[in-house]
Amino acid sequence: MKYWLVKSEPYKYAWSDLQKDGWTYWDGVRNYQARNNLRAMRVDDQVLYYHSNEGMEIVGVARVIKEAYQDPTTEDERWSVVDIEPLETLVNPITLSQIKQDKRLQEMALIKQSRLSVMPVTKKEFDVIVKKGRTN
Repeated sequence: MKYWLVKSEPYKYAWSDLQKDGWTYWDGVRNYQARNNLRAMRVDDQVLYYHSNEGMEIVGVARVIKEAYQDPTTEDERWSVVDIEPLETLVNPITLSQIKQDKRLQEMALIKQSRLSVMPVTKKEFDVIVKKGRTN
C-alpha cells in the first residue's frame, strides 16, 4: 500500500462534498508530475485530503477505489483520474503550520513541492498526521 495527499480548494470540492457524494473521480489535474502520481495510485492506497488556499489543512482520509483512467472532463488523452471514497474525518484537522513545525514532517512533499496537487506521502508521515488528527 502507498500513501498520497491530494489538494482541493474547499469552495470547489470540499471534504464535506466527498462525504456527501460517497465517492468521486479526482479530475482536473493538469500537471505531469501530479498526473504521474495519479497513475501510480492503486486500489486501497490511502489518501490524505488537504484543503488548499482556504483552511490549508488536512481534514480527512480517503481511499483509492479505482485506478487511473481517462479524465472524463477532457478529450485530451494525456490526463487521468482516479476514483476515491472518504474513510475518516480527522477530529483535529492538521494545518500546514503544524506540519511545518513538526520535525518528523520536514521532508514532506507538501512543504518541498507546495504547488503540486497530488503527491506521495511516506507511511511515517501518514501515520504521524493521522495520529495527530485523531487525538482530541
